[in-house]
Amino acid sequence: MINWFKFKGELEEEWLKEAGLSNLFGESSGDSLESVVFLSTLTRTQKAAVEKRVETVTQTMRKRNKQHQIPDVRDIFRLQNDSKGKVCDGSEPSTVRTSENKNETQDGTTGSKFSLGTDEQKRPLEDMQCSDTDINLEISFAEQAANLKDTSVGKMCKGEGGDTLLPNFRLPKDKTGTTKIGDLAPQDMKKVYSLALIELTALYDVCGTEFKQQKAVKIKTKDSGLFGVPLSVLLEQDQKKVPGTKIPLIFQKLIAQIEEATLETEGLLRIPGVATRVKSLCQELEAKFYEGTFNWENVKQHDAASLLKLFIRELPQPLLTVEYLKAFQDVQSLPTRKQQLQALNLLVLLLPEANRDTLKVLLEFLQRVIDHRDKNKMTLKNVAMVMAPNLFTFHGFGSKTIEQKEFVMAAGTANVMRFMIQYQKLLWTIPKFIINQVRKQNTESQKKEKKDKAMKKLLKKMAYDREKHEKQEKTPNDADVPQGVIRVQAPHLSKVSMAIQLTEELKAGDIVARFLSQKSGNVQTLKKEEVFLYEIGGNIGERCLDDDTYMKDLYQLNPNAEWVIKSKQS
Repeated sequence: MINWFKFKGELEEEWLKEAGLSNLFGESSGDSLESVVFLSTLTRTQKAAVEKRVETVTQTMRKRNKQHQIPDVRDIFRLQNDSKGKVCDGSEPSTVRTSENKNETQDGTTGSKFSLGTDEQKRPLEDMQCSDTDINLEISFAEQAANLKDTSVGKMCKGEGGDTLLPNFRLPKDKTGTTKIGDLAPQDMKKVYSLALIELTALYDVCGTEFKQQKAVKIKTKDSGLFGVPLSVLLEQDQKKVPGTKIPLIFQKLIAQIEEATLETEGLLRIPGVATRVKSLCQELEAKFYEGTFNWENVKQHDAASLLKLFIRELPQPLLTVEYLKAFQDVQSLPTRKQQLQALNLLVLLLPEANRDTLKVLLEFLQRVIDHRDKNKMTLKNVAMVMAPNLFTFHGFGSKTIEQKEFVMAAGTANVMRFMIQYQKLLWTIPKFIINQVRKQNTESQKKEKKDKAMKKLLKKMAYDREKHEKQEKTPNDADVPQGVIRVQAPHLSKVSMAIQLTEELKAGDIVARFLSQKSGNVQTLKKEEVFLYEIGGNIGERCLDDDTYMKDLYQLNPNAEWVIKSKQS
């Protein structure tokens, strides 16, 4: 029992490190004030998930008789609640926020609205129907689950998993724009990762499904070659050949080889290639692929499909990662299909970039195969059943229990695979409530930085110089922009900036189109799909806007942002 508790504590300790909360325990626990801003943005269910893990870790540390001070989990959150800023929903955890104060910022002034899915959203959640196929990205998924858990709606939804046809889930249009993976700056994506991990854990906790990250047994891996090579090593090799490539070249080529014939071949992906020929091709590819001397004309379509599946199976770490493979498998245990989809959305956010990009290419390819199902007989169900074992089977956990359960698990992981293929366009979306939490963190961090800077300047008696410096930095553009007007710049493309009057219907795509209608600088050589409007600064690091973003709504959410048109990084 003691050993189990110790192991559990180590897992939770690792979880807190992954969530960016390692300073809540151990020798650095005295510096936990640094986490106050982060903790203040969490929803109730997210806080509960953190508290649960901190409590386990601190109990384990007490059993180890550590000499350093171990804070009580209640003190950590009391410190956060007693700080000048209120919790993320502007209320104490046990109170219901009223409509009169829901737009107040932490300093008591009225400002940008950050909806994080707490008490104020309870009423609309109670009105949700089981048949509703809209995926609500504005309210925390765990909060939605908690509010539905004991209602008749939740009980009605619980039996929905038996249907063969999947619901036509969709994302309602957000006037402030839909944020996809790749749209945010790295510093904000790091925050997204931490929040997604906490949110996923909270969702699993609320639904009564155990969430734990796995640790793989250390195994020797090849440092060169094609099959059985870590993705990171493959990409390092490939980027020497094709700078900037994000998908292994052999993976791209195998898919291209399959598609070169026709996707209408009956039994495509299901019918294997000849085993001896596949083994021989594998060895020949290892020797000749990077030399460019491999003869692809010798590769039959079913052989290429077998090689593709072999590549995925032979990865020393699974494509869905060792850490989260079990969590992907456990998606099938969540009560409703909507919750299963929400969990998959969060899990995709947690994948390393190389794994996520490769998975995306694979899912897109599988959908193209399914699009020809009338000819190839490979329906969504058939493709999922064939491909699931390649993604979900992994023997590196150092335990036979998973292997023994593989047969029982097969049908369940095929269902998870179906979800990933069917809803792939939804899975690469960053939920708005997480974006709002990132905005809140940035706002509070900026307030703290301003206070620190002001204090330093006061101590150095530089008030006069500061005022003079600020006057010098205030550009004519900033001073001359009237209310309801934004100035859009494109410094890398044109010397010309535009003053844009905001209207209720003005969208980001309209501004880009207006910019491209100019004939100055490099603008005339650009196409609309090559450039985007970016929201930079204010309460976000950097965010690429989709064309349907309503600019007046976004401006109200982030009035201090700068607006820049530029090419998107590949």
